[in-house]
Amino acid sequence: MNLKQLSQLLGLSQTTVSRALNGYPEVNAETRERVLDAVRRTGYRPNRAAQRLATGRAGSIGLVMPTAHGYPSDVHFGEFLAGLGDEAVRHDFHFVINPSHPDDEEATCKRLVASGNIDALFIAYMREKDPRVALLKSLSVPFIVHGRSIGIPTDYPYLDIDNTAAFHDATKLLIQLGHRRIALLNGPAHFAFAIRRKRGMAAALAESGLTLDETCVQHSPMTDEHGFSGMKRFLDLPEWPTAILCSSTVLALGAVRALNQAGLKIGSDVSLIAHDDVLPMLKPENFSVPLTTTRSSLRSAGSRIAKRLISRILKLEILPEQELWRAELIVRASTGPAPHRAGRANERSAG
Repeated sequence: MNLKQLSQLLGLSQTTVSRALNGYPEVNAETRERVLDAVRRTGYRPNRAAQRLATGRAGSIGLVMPTAHGYPSDVHFGEFLAGLGDEAVRHDFHFVINPSHPDDEEATCKRLVASGNIDALFIAYMREKDPRVALLKSLSVPFIVHGRSIGIPTDYPYLDIDNTAAFHDATKLLIQLGHRRIALLNGPAHFAFAIRRKRGMAAALAESGLTLDETCVQHSPMTDEHGFSGMKRFLDLPEWPTAILCSSTVLALGAVRALNQAGLKIGSDVSLIAHDDVLPMLKPENFSVPLTTTRSSLRSAGSRIAKRLISRILKLEILPEQELWRAELIVRASTGPAPHRAGRANERSAG
């Protein structure tokens, strides 16, 4: 199907259909949605070269994907990418994904923008005093950051969840249940979300006159194996923690495996709370003991970021430049009152 046939099908002029597809503001939202719906039904694809000449736009969003030999893949990134795709397909936008060594991301961003193949740029995995922010602000394309850096002004477009509040609330719940020795299985220490989650936990403990024992903290990639090895290390401490906070349900999967191997009952011997990114293959309610979680959908965040970028590119609507989402605390069976005494894991292994 070509543009002429599509316009005849809709009973609209070719100019109106073309303007709707190219995001011209004078085409009302109802007409644009009608055209996009017909595009989805008929499989029509505009001539990208002609579209670019007419509008000066590439119809693409750029993403830099850090990767290198030995660098762990991340299921969380895949779920976020699915959310970006949900919104991008509604507007016939493409992705340009540029793999990059983690130490070369700034240069990769520059090359991606210089190529002229993208209209906007997205980055994630924010770090303390992240140098990519200044770079993005110096480039000629719109951008959005998923997360927020630490130690630099927050004067750039972002979408983030309130990681500090999420882990503060989770820790407070555990303290209210009588837990005093609480451990943390966290993401890599250089990521801003991990720093904020640890701060939120430490603040809640301090409010009750408690301190975070660094021997009860692990920073690692958020994988099942790291959750398992971290939990085993905690159980080998002279006084093991009665409660665990996990920065991902993937880490929690490994932690639960270690607790099961030790013969400990989740929710009574040890309480566990995980952050739930709403990963479709790892639902907290389907664990052997349903997990208490702080929940915020990565897919929804991806969709929102794509909506904001595309709206800015096509001048569809004015949306907030900065958004901080509150995570939802959902209490399930994995949290319960603190046991009367710790150390039984060692006693059991010795007996």
